[in-house]
Amino acid sequence: MWERLFWRPLAATCVALGATGVVVPGLPTTPFLLVAAWAASHGWPEMEQRLLAHPEYGPVIRRWRERRAVPRRAKWMATGLMLVSVISIAVAPVPVWLQWGLPPFLACVALWLWTRPET
Repeated sequence: MWERLFWRPLAATCVALGATGVVVPGLPTTPFLLVAAWAASHGWPEMEQRLLAHPEYGPVIRRWRERRAVPRRAKWMATGLMLVSVISIAVAPVPVWLQWGLPPFLACVALWLWTRPET
């Protein structure tokens, strides 16, 4: 029952967001597909197998599951996008707490990301 009420909609939503990320600059694809594969593993084995069999994203998902590995190119892309975000909020009319809070948070995310194995 939970698989139809929670896991499948979560997996489908993440696949849709990942597909959107393929065409929208700045929206990541891989993290959404990692969550989609995780959710599918809990209640939608067919979707999980389709994601694992995908020629481009399947190997990335398997590497993450096996070794928590993130390709170097993905690390650079993520770091660059985080930098763009920090610069954007520095010049945008956003709340001060966001201007001061986001940079240290993203620095922690980048540090965590760069400590993951690469292959």
